[in-house]
Amino acid sequence: MNNHWRLPSLSLRWWPVFRRNLLVWRKLAIPSLIGNIAEPLIWLVAFGYGMGALIGQLQVNGTTVPYILFLASGSICMSAMNAATFEALYSAFSRMHVQKTWDGILNAPVSLDDIVMAEMLWAAWKAIFTVTAILLVMLALGISYSPKLLVAWPVLLAAGITFSCIALIFNALAKGYDFFTYYFTLFLTPMMFLSGVFFPREQLPGAVRAFSDWLPLTSVIELVRPMFMDQWPTHPVRNLLVLGAYAVVTFWIALALTRRRFAT
Repeated sequence: MNNHWRLPSLSLRWWPVFRRNLLVWRKLAIPSLIGNIAEPLIWLVAFGYGMGALIGQLQVNGTTVPYILFLASGSICMSAMNAATFEALYSAFSRMHVQKTWDGILNAPVSLDDIVMAEMLWAAWKAIFTVTAILLVMLALGISYSPKLLVAWPVLLAAGITFSCIALIFNALAKGYDFFTYYFTLFLTPMMFLSGVFFPREQLPGAVRAFSDWLPLTSVIELVRPMFMDQWPTHPVRNLLVLGAYAVVTFWIALALTRRRFAT
């Protein structure tokens, strides 16, 4: 096996890299927070209240719910995906390729594996920070008061981990920022429409729905949406296994591709 594909060699030295990113981000925390939550909240207000007035209510798992609740439960999952993705693409690429921050860190007793681990966890932390702020706004709007949302929080953290791992693959392959357009256009955007964020997946053709069953965003929504409705997910083990498989496999791929990039 190519040496780039060896098993990850990780240690607690990822923590100083994570802390370094945190200290830098603290200087821009407020603008970053506003930027991360403004777009999903605009989507929620425009579509939830605007289109929701036309649609009214939907049947979800035998329960009638307002469209605003249906959209909110999907959009918060989408926000976790987007926040982790942007951080693991644009910000990580800036540190790796443009600013050469990773090269400087590698002069310390920190391995490349630990840097990639730190970037993955940092992107996941940014995702959970963003969705927590959005969730608080949703609570203020009275969209849902289900106590099961406390369980949805670690699920959204798992979503941030999964999507940051996927994004780091494209970070390792990118030659410039324009490369990320392919990822958004060909992968993320179609997944948003196939995973049930804006409308029930029952509307999809059978073959398309069978394909969407295995998308990571679908698994997140299938776990989180019932909790907004004060219910437990129907197939929690299956969906958690799907997320875990995506996270483990894509992290290994991202790490191998990053090793190959730094070896050339």
